[in-house]
Amino acid sequence: MNRSDARFDTVRTISRGVNTAPSFRRGLGITFFLALIGSGARLVIPIIIQQSIDKGLRPGNIDIGFVTKLGAIGAASVFVSALAIRTAAMRLGVRAEEGLYTLRVKLFDHIHRLSLADHNEERRGALVSRVTSDIETLTMFFTWGGLAWLLDGTQILAVSIVMIAYDWRLALVVFVVSSPLVFVLKAVQKRLLAAYNLTRERNATLLGMISELISGSDTLRVYNATEHMVGRVKKTIHGRADSYIRAGFIGAFLFPSGEIFSVFTVVAVVICGVIIGPAGGLSAGAMVGFVFLTFRFLEPIAEFTEVIDNTQTAVAGLRRVLSVLDTAIGPPAPEDPLPLPDGTLSVDIKGVSFSYGSRLDSQDDDLPVLTGVNVSISAGQHIALVGESGSGKTTLARLIARLADPTIGAIYLGGVMVNRVANDELRQRLMVVPQEPFLFSETIRYNLLFAVPKATDAELISAITELHLLDWFVALPNGLDTNVGQRGGALSAGERQLIALVRAFLVRPDVLILDEATSAVDALTEVRISRAFDRVSAGRTTISIAHRLSTAARADRIIVLNHGSIVEDGTHHDLLGAKKQYARMYDAWLSSTTSRNQYDDA
Repeated sequence: MNRSDARFDTVRTISRGVNTAPSFRRGLGITFFLALIGSGARLVIPIIIQQSIDKGLRPGNIDIGFVTKLGAIGAASVFVSALAIRTAAMRLGVRAEEGLYTLRVKLFDHIHRLSLADHNEERRGALVSRVTSDIETLTMFFTWGGLAWLLDGTQILAVSIVMIAYDWRLALVVFVVSSPLVFVLKAVQKRLLAAYNLTRERNATLLGMISELISGSDTLRVYNATEHMVGRVKKTIHGRADSYIRAGFIGAFLFPSGEIFSVFTVVAVVICGVIIGPAGGLSAGAMVGFVFLTFRFLEPIAEFTEVIDNTQTAVAGLRRVLSVLDTAIGPPAPEDPLPLPDGTLSVDIKGVSFSYGSRLDSQDDDLPVLTGVNVSISAGQHIALVGESGSGKTTLARLIARLADPTIGAIYLGGVMVNRVANDELRQRLMVVPQEPFLFSETIRYNLLFAVPKATDAELISAITELHLLDWFVALPNGLDTNVGQRGGALSAGERQLIALVRAFLVRPDVLILDEATSAVDALTEVRISRAFDRVSAGRTTISIAHRLSTAARADRIIVLNHGSIVEDGTHHDLLGAKKQYARMYDAWLSSTTSRNQYDDA
């Protein structure tokens, strides 16, 4: 990317950020006008100095009244300048916070609408980095950098106009001597932008790694791999530190370059002013006043060298935020949604193939997970999906729930294509209980209420009772106020699924998809789960991903998948009689269960 492209890309990024959060530009004209008044009022002081020297301090005749009047005007101008700049700063700060609020909300909402593939490819720590540290760089920019651009920019404009009015010759000297600073800043800008992009990337990588290591701390302890992983973290931290040091090293060239050009410019103005002198129409007061104006002109330029550093960090953060917002959400909402029919819904899967890649071809990453699946599930029927790990059971369930769209084919609920159903209605009529239910680090009440916010405690306890879980509930230490711990860690895997079943029952969906937990549970909890599941599924179209074949045996119908295709479809007794894959799986499961029981008895 050449320099013009880099500049254009920066301007385009800022423009897109403003368009994404329109609050940034609301009332900007008035804010700019106030800043211009504030900067203009500050220029009264050099003019007062010039007038005092030329007219109030003549040899042998000091006009005290005139100088006093000028002093009063100067004091008033300082007050006006402070008031205008304070008002402009407040307006800019309020608009900036409104814009950042909009940006945070849009980013958070968009992340939750991304497809499963995007969440698989993007580590959670990197997404957290977008919402936290990348937005924080924008906050820091508006706290100081944005205000500096506004105030310093208007000051440069106002001072330039006054200098030209004073003496165009000295103004030309200022512009010519200080102009090379612009090229120096542009040369450093390209390298600084690349350096800060690298710092943001390495910071996101570090956050992602730390998130993974904290989540997997138990596994690391079990395998005594803590030291090895700490070494990886140290290496990543070192890489992040190197990137920040490099960015700081490049940025360190900016400040002294501004100071050097400031000195050169003032020296040039003084030398040229002496040469022009009174003979050239330049009075002593005008000369002194112009030196003050020169400092006023150079102050913001020198500060700009620091502002650019802050700006490039913010632009790099904004670019990463926009990259997330540019990622297409999936699956997309229907433009003209169709309503689902009332009552229990049928499910029809017609010619469905699915790949997490972009196309169905011979490349390993794009090999189809499902191929040519055709299934018709009657309303109110309970089917069990069975198959070895990786056979496509969970993927098929996700497609039915429209957590992703088929690559080929279509899925119908009650005769309506699922991708034509509004998301709000779909989530109300179809409920998924995942294999590892997610619980917030809150109470049981909170984890039930977020699904049905208006439910009362009496309704929650009634649902628990209807699912025959009252004996479990009364044994909890604090009832509904029992804290489940981080991600439900204070509960067993079976208890987490019990809460998930109660949560699903409260919604009362017409279609229920249950991905049975694979973790071993004690006999009593397994009985409770089975009773609760039978009650939740009663009168509903139910699809259970069965890891225990005892669950499959209770289903009305069993569908066996193998390498993404349906290989068997029938009742438990029919499939046992066919003596094919399901019969072999059932025999193996029965043998392992018998062996385990014999081992436990021994």
